[in-house]
Amino acid sequence: MFAMYTVDKLQKFPYFKEYLEEHDMSGVLDSLTGLVSRPFMQKFVHYLIDSKIPFTLALLDLDNFKFINDTYGHKIGDGVLEGVGEDLIRYLDDYGVAGRIGGDEFMLVNLRDRGYDNVKKFYLEMYANFNVMRKNIELASCSPFITGTLGSATYPDDADTYDGLFALVDKTLYRGKTKGRNCYIIYVESKHKDIVIKDLKGHGLYSTFHDIAEKFDSVYDAHEKLKAIYSVLEDAMRITNLYYIGANNELRSIKSDELLATVPDAESLLKNDICNCNQVEKIKELSPSFYDFLQSNELETVLMVRVETCHESLGYLLCAEPRSLRIWQEDECAILFCVGRMLAGFLRSTETAL
Repeated sequence: MFAMYTVDKLQKFPYFKEYLEEHDMSGVLDSLTGLVSRPFMQKFVHYLIDSKIPFTLALLDLDNFKFINDTYGHKIGDGVLEGVGEDLIRYLDDYGVAGRIGGDEFMLVNLRDRGYDNVKKFYLEMYANFNVMRKNIELASCSPFITGTLGSATYPDDADTYDGLFALVDKTLYRGKTKGRNCYIIYVESKHKDIVIKDLKGHGLYSTFHDIAEKFDSVYDAHEKLKAIYSVLEDAMRITNLYYIGANNELRSIKSDELLATVPDAESLLKNDICNCNQVEKIKELSPSFYDFLQSNELETVLMVRVETCHESLGYLLCAEPRSLRIWQEDECAILFCVGRMLAGFLRSTETAL
């Protein structure tokens, strides 16, 4: 039986103590995870603000949870949610409360830590040492690796109203998602005040592909096409560079046009025309030369597609980022894959090479 909040555990917090003196636990807990349910988490936060009790609030979304459900089934998905819930209860201990607010979304109230350094230490430990995130959830038939994206702000330091606080937490959560997920973002006014969530969400896939097509058709040289496309990918995928590995195995930066390495074993990384990896140690055995390039440039996460047409490989397009364990999303994989096919069609039709 997985761990869940008990009456004794919740009564350590004044709001729940007052409520449970007159009511039973009906509706207080989420039936799957044993965490506090969404309505009661919201009431708890309102109580804290009305009582002027300082706290730090966080929203945590699991990364790629749909992939887990689609790959392993909903029973395994439920097991993951239960496991995360158990870890959150244990990690928050007696100085905070965790709730499930829907799907794979969790809310954390931390009554102990305020101030950037203390809050950062709290999340750093949460993401390290297999405490809550960046760990395998051990289930009967498999052990899915779990990561999450978290946004955080503090009452009353950052906002002194319920709506104001949630707006900042939402903003930092979306910021984390645009940075590649698998991270925590703590609200800092000088960094985040002017960020607009609408801008973080971008324009959507149609607009991205439309912009790519326009840039692609605006120039005639293959290398210039990649340089033109890079400006779109930089914004849409939040990447710091785009690389190309040609048929001669030379790896070049599209951004600087610099030859960076020779990678004769890149092909071994590809499965079904794509490599999506955020654990570079897995690359070491398959492609030592590529691993050396990643290590020497302090790159930690890779998305690579084959530039191919009519089953003929003409090279590879590559994104490699220094961000810690970035999670590449399905739409980002689709964008790079389609760019690879567009480039391959052009190279084949013009009988040129990069």
